This record gives sequence, C-alpha cells and structure tokens, in this order.
Amino acid sequence: MSKTESITRVFLSYVFAFGAGAAWFIWGPDTAHLWLDGLIADLIATLVVFAASRLHRNSSFYDAYWSVLPPLLMLAWWIESGTEASDPRAWLVMTVILVWAIRLTGNWMYAFPGLHHEDWRYPMLRDGAGKAEAAVDLMGIHVFPTLQVFAGMLPVYVVLTRASEDVGWLDYVALVVGLGAVVLEFWADLQMYRFAATKQPGQAMDSGLWSWSRHPNYFGEFSFWFSLALFGLAASPDDWWWVFVGALGMYAMFAGASIPMMEKRSLERRPSYQAVIDRVPRFFPRPPKKASA
Repeated sequence: MSKTESITRVFLSYVFAFGAGAAWFIWGPDTAHLWLDGLIADLIATLVVFAASRLHRNSSFYDAYWSVLPPLLMLAWWIESGTEASDPRAWLVMTVILVWAIRLTGNWMYAFPGLHHEDWRYPMLRDGAGKAEAAVDLMGIHVFPTLQVFAGMLPVYVVLTRASEDVGWLDYVALVVGLGAVVLEFWADLQMYRFAATKQPGQAMDSGLWSWSRHPNYFGEFSFWFSLALFGLAASPDDWWWVFVGALGMYAMFAGASIPMMEKRSLERRPSYQAVIDRVPRFFPRPPKKASA
C-alpha cells in the first residue's frame, strides 16, 4: 500500500472518529460536566480509531491522534463554555496548541512510510500479552495515551472555564515555553533525520541537541505540556496543586516507559550507545561530560 493511500485511510478513519465524537458531544446526553462530555467524546473517537487499527492490523493508525485531537478538543470546549471569541488568553493557548499540532502532525506525515510499517513497540506489547493482546492493544496503545493527552489538556479547560486573572507575565512565559518547545522538537527531529541519512553502521547520535540530552525530542514534548499547565496556573492560581498533573504524567510516561524501551533497543542495535549514556544527560539538557580518554 502506497504512502498516499495509507495516509488517506488514516485521514478517513479520523473523519469518522471525530464525527462520532462530535455527534455525542452535540446530541448525546448532557452529563452536566463539560470536561466529562469532552472525555466521553474523546474516548468514542479513540474506539473508532481502534476499530480501524484492528481492521488493518496496524496500531500505528493511532499515532497522529496524539497531535490532531488537542486543537479540536480545545475548540469544542471553547464553543460550549461560552468563553468570548476574543478572549486573549484563550488565543495565546490556541496559538501554542496549533503550532505544536501542525508541527507534530507534519512530522508524522513526513516520517510515516505507509501502513506496511508499524511502530516497533506495538507488536512487542501485543506479543508479550499473549491471549490478552486485544485488550493490551485497546487499553495500552489506544486508551492510555488518550487519557494521558486528556490529562495534559485539563489546564486548557481551566483557562476556558475558570479564568479569573487578567493576562499577565506568566501567560507570556507560558507562550515562550510552548513555542520554544515546538522549535526544540523541530530542530531535534531535523538533526536526527540528517544523521540517519549519513550514519555509519552502529553509529549512535551524540551531536547537536543530542549531545545535551539523549532525548531532546521528549524533553521538548514535555515542555509543551508544561506550558499548558503554566497557562492554567496563570488563569486560576488557586488550582496550582493539580494543574501540573498532566505534564508530570507525561514526564512519568517518558521516564518510566518510552525512554527505557528506546534505550534498550539502541543498546541492542548499537553497543556504542553505552558511551553516549555515560556522557550525555538522559532527559533534562545540560552540557555533556567529556569523553573518557
């Protein structure tokens, strides 16, 4: 199957998915909680994508959902919450989310070779589950990331429903952090693509941004979600005790699951990667250690 046909099939599945979610959001029973309405619509859309994944035997159908959903969820909340269309903080948040979503979705379209390819982690998770592989596919590969992103979006819900503070310096800090995160992710991915095109067998990436962090793309992703939490804090300081939960959940996922899986695979394929581990910080960027003589 060609790349164009593959992306078309993914796109059509998302049209059906978000159509189903929107139908419930608009015409479904009112839960009296806008955040819950959004969550149920999100899960309905996820189930449609899951069905497409199972039909095509490829869980990478879900990959772009991560970046396509947030601007649509914010727009739905914006409309339903009654927040003014000209609200300045809402526009700052939407700007950050749109720039991030366009960049990340564009990166997926560029890197996705087609439905003959599947993210290497998905078969590993399914195969390790035995007879429960369908449940792991549903909950681990589809529903869990949906819940993770939804938790990261809750500060946006705060911005749209509990805003009590005027736009101030913290909003602009959040704007800079969010846009900076997008630039960081873009530059890290670009450097990795260039390296992949010229690398020698067994060579490990340890230059540019990748010499300051072994996973600068993950650090950039965490920074984006942290910026949304900063917007939530700026809108409602009284919610300081929970608005960072989604961002911290992202960090926990990267630190506890994504990074260990990536590093184990890198060590198996490139033994020289151990020298990178010894010298380059794991996540938070800092100058690398000098190479041992």
